[in-house]
Amino acid sequence: MRHMGDVLAGIHATWEFESDAVVIRFDRGIRTPKLFQTLRERRIPHEALASVTLTPGKRGTVVLHAVPRPGADPLMEAAAGQLKEGSDPYRLVLPAERETLAEYYRDELRALLPPEDGPSDGFLVAAPEGPQSFKAYDGKASFDGTSQVSFRWFWTGASSEKWKAGDQTFPVRELSGIEWRSPDVFDGYLRLTPRSGEPRPAQADHDPAAVVFGLGYGPVHESLPFAAAVLSAVRGAGRAAALPEAELRDPAGVAERIRQLGELHRAGLVTDEEFSAKKAELLAEL
Repeated sequence: MRHMGDVLAGIHATWEFESDAVVIRFDRGIRTPKLFQTLRERRIPHEALASVTLTPGKRGTVVLHAVPRPGADPLMEAAAGQLKEGSDPYRLVLPAERETLAEYYRDELRALLPPEDGPSDGFLVAAPEGPQSFKAYDGKASFDGTSQVSFRWFWTGASSEKWKAGDQTFPVRELSGIEWRSPDVFDGYLRLTPRSGEPRPAQADHDPAAVVFGLGYGPVHESLPFAAAVLSAVRGAGRAAALPEAELRDPAGVAERIRQLGELHRAGLVTDEEFSAKKAELLAEL
């Protein structure tokens, strides 16, 4: 960009162009989609983007769309293509008379994107910060932000299978992933995938590792950011656990772990203090 800090204001959001990222700030007005109001602000590094497009929108608008790389953003990974167009945080809707300005920013941003647009091997965008709990139809889901997810059943909605199993707590390190099915469809749910790989009930309604949505419970703006935060923590724990013992003492292995740690730090998944402490620990192994 020739003018860093340039701002492009659209309907429901504003994009600020930095030297290495696009900062998206969402409006908090009553007409703004609730998911945007929850997200508030997101920093998207250029390396997290695959392309940028500009297309005609509805009713005299144009749409600037920054297309994220697969695997770069935990929010979009959790959404798995289920978001409605109007709730896609990577789309900036502008009045048609601003098309020339939008074309300028599209071209400028395209020129800054790295040549690598394949899947990312780690999250490059920080997970949303809130909400850390929400009410589903059959229980309350809570996440402590780092190490465990818990489900507390409601006697009014939980199936007899869940009621018999009792309230559930899942350490993040024992999970391999998460599945989010939008509450906008008939049978929406949030389902945790344990690493154990043991057989599970076919229906989320009978699975103690899942909460189901419906009747206004588990709306997108609450359940999707929650799913993204859990997924981000699960991937971070999985990376740490996947390193073999032999690699821990191998200089090349230690260097690779420091590189991966740096990626997590840049994505906001590791604090400055955690990064410094872990890096010192790794260097001590050499």
